Amino acid sequence: MTSPKHTYHLVDMSPWPLTGSISAMMITTGLVKWFHQFNPDLLLLGLLATSLTMIQWWRDISREGTYQGLHTSRVVAGLRWGMILFITSEVLFFFSFFWAFFHSSLSPTVEVGSCWPPAGIQAFNPFQIPLLNTAVLLASGATVTWAHHAMMESNLTQALQGLTLTVLLGVYFTGLQYLEYYEAPFTIADSVYGSTFFVATGFHGLHVVIGSTFLSVCMYRSYMCHFSSKHHFGFEAAAWYWHFVDVVWLFLYISIYWWGG
Repeated sequence: MTSPKHTYHLVDMSPWPLTGSISAMMITTGLVKWFHQFNPDLLLLGLLATSLTMIQWWRDISREGTYQGLHTSRVVAGLRWGMILFITSEVLFFFSFFWAFFHSSLSPTVEVGSCWPPAGIQAFNPFQIPLLNTAVLLASGATVTWAHHAMMESNLTQALQGLTLTVLLGVYFTGLQYLEYYEAPFTIADSVYGSTFFVATGFHGLHVVIGSTFLSVCMYRSYMCHFSSKHHFGFEAAAWYWHFVDVVWLFLYISIYWWGG
């Protein structure tokens, strides 16, 4: 309908959920192929398909909220609850990794030497790169909060500056984690310690990359004046997600790097 008599958004048919699902399956299958056959072709194809889906899906949602006026207050309330439930599911996702880590570390079996970290594994020094990464993420939490408050006060210049700093800190964190992985004295195949360490920190690193991408889109939309002090839920959702990533890292640092090491 060109002029609906209600405040809801009846979503048009879209190919992006289908292409997103197929590309996610390609990434998962490609990872298995990469691990077992050392061939990353399918993984790279899946990452390319996912990137193209994200670009076009974000484009459509930006058009809906900015130019078509479809994101009414009632629709935004639904989006807000959707983001809350999504972050709740992410909390449970990481809870499973912490459960696996503490299940193995609080009562180490004889197969790992009845000690934690297992015999023969040299853990990271928590006061070197991990501590620097903690400071970087805490600083990024401050800059994204600065950007959010600037947005609410209609100061788009400071909001853009805060977003830019946050994205740069996110990229810096990712670079430091790559360096840490490159110099790691153990691998994901080194007992349950290596498995839980790389799965938990690796998925967190993936969330940092996703959050940095989310904030980069918000930075571009802020530059294009898509947001106002009253209408900026896209940025607010990205800020919630980033704060969630910060909190998860604090738990990872305390439990896996400091206590578990």
